[in-house]
Amino acid sequence: MAMYRKLGRSSAQRKALLRTQVTQLLYHGKIVTTEARAKEVRKIAEKVIAMAVREKDNYEEVTVKAKVPRKNADGKRVKEVIDGKRRTVYDEVDKTIKKDQPSRLHARREMLKILYPVTSSETTRKDGKVVTSNKRKDKKKVDLVARLFDDVAPKYVGRNGGYTRIIKIGPRRGDGAMEVIIELV
Repeated sequence: MAMYRKLGRSSAQRKALLRTQVTQLLYHGKIVTTEARAKEVRKIAEKVIAMAVREKDNYEEVTVKAKVPRKNADGKRVKEVIDGKRRTVYDEVDKTIKKDQPSRLHARREMLKILYPVTSSETTRKDGKVVTSNKRKDKKKVDLVARLFDDVAPKYVGRNGGYTRIIKIGPRRGDGAMEVIIELV
């Protein structure tokens, strides 16, 4: 008996497929896939969420001095001419940052092994409307690991596993494979 489903793919393809689906599940909250894939995705997603829940508060807040560029009323950087060259003017500011403890840092790196980088093309306008843009400059990187620690983990603190739910929606039209929705509870 195998320890996992092979899903009709080579090991590299299977790993890429599962990583993609776990990333999309954690980013969007639910995905539609086949039953066999969902059961494999569930195993990985539950481990990642359990790691986030375990290491949720394992950090210390540290105040550091940071150089921040000075900006004018329009939001543009202020420049001065020094030795014939235009240079940006910086101010020193105290910032409070979260410094991970070693075990949380290890958990973060283990999650980064599993999750793919995510870029968001959604922007919110002044009127509160969410708009999708295809322009490269409008796309922003999403820190999915930070979102797991800050948003997802607090939701599941009192729960011992069972972070995902699989709902059957019927056979797929093309090949008859059972399609399901896997979602975060």
